[in-house]
Amino acid sequence: MSVQIKRIYEETKESDGERVLVDRVWPRGVSKEKAALDDWDKDVAPSSELRKWFQHDPEKFQRFAQAYKQELQSNQNSSEAFEALVEKAASHTVTLLYAAKDETYNHAVLLKDWIEQRLHEK
Repeated sequence: MSVQIKRIYEETKESDGERVLVDRVWPRGVSKEKAALDDWDKDVAPSSELRKWFQHDPEKFQRFAQAYKQELQSNQNSSEAFEALVEKAASHTVTLLYAAKDETYNHAVLLKDWIEQRLHEK
């Protein structure tokens, strides 16, 4: 069991396991064939409003993290989608794919941490 994150623009590898796009918007310049997705889970992505507010500003990251977690917890669809990701990660490798340029301050980093935290609670 493991959860990995990587930019969707990186090369696909066998070690990726199940590849899940966790962005609400399809990434520019990536064909569906090149993406080689197993799933596109829009429900676990931040809302468009939150994403636009954040704009990958490191100074806003802590507030973004709190608001994003609140969105996941309060929205029935995202809660179910989040739990489905936890279940997948419990049995095999899951790679969360995102398009953001910033590899440190993005929602996939948070999502990975939250999934791993849930796995350790089980």
